[in-house]
Amino acid sequence: MNDPVLRLSGIKKAYNAAKPTEVTVLRGIDLTVEPGEVVALVAPSGAGKSTLLHIAGLLDTPDTGTVEIAGVDMTGQSDRKRTGVRRRDVGFIYQFHHLLPEFSALENIVLPQLANGVGTADAQARATGLLDQVGIAHRASHRPAELSGGEQQRVAFCRALANAPRLLLADEPTGNLDPTTSDQVFGALMDLVRSTGLSAVIATHNLELAARMDRQIRLDAGLLVPV
Repeated sequence: MNDPVLRLSGIKKAYNAAKPTEVTVLRGIDLTVEPGEVVALVAPSGAGKSTLLHIAGLLDTPDTGTVEIAGVDMTGQSDRKRTGVRRRDVGFIYQFHHLLPEFSALENIVLPQLANGVGTADAQARATGLLDQVGIAHRASHRPAELSGGEQQRVAFCRALANAPRLLLADEPTGNLDPTTSDQVFGALMDLVRSTGLSAVIATHNLELAARMDRQIRLDAGLLVPV
């Protein structure tokens, strides 16, 4: 049986710890995400979902608790080891696309692959294939400023999947788009996720989008509860 792609156990996180201004964000998070499972993380702004995603993606460390990626406990691992796992196994999508403005759509997807040791020809071929999957291969040579908001976010999706990660972490990936575009772009994201078979945790406050995923959980007062 395959290991869960992500396992969080007893995750706690506070800021300004042991000070009068201490703010406890996560109070003991347990979460398991199986291979190919897409989980909706439902939470309002300020509830701590970004902190949770950053810990799950090894961008931050918990005060207590463990993070396992594909069966490997990352607790106490070196920065080099964590960076390697993050580059190889985790893809991130944010509400704002954060594309590099001086590079084309294709180049924005090629660059992370080059940083991971992929050859230029293979990186370009994969980037073109991903753009085709989300329906904007014809926009490959355009820079971000020449793309619509929905197109920019589709490029960001492709960039997140460029290195074929095991786990996708998305923080309000359509939150900056109008409702019609949001629905269309989210559909493209789900098609991309399903076609690649990767696991995903997608934070959203949109209950209609959350209902299209395999499972819904809510972050409430620093704890996860089923929806």
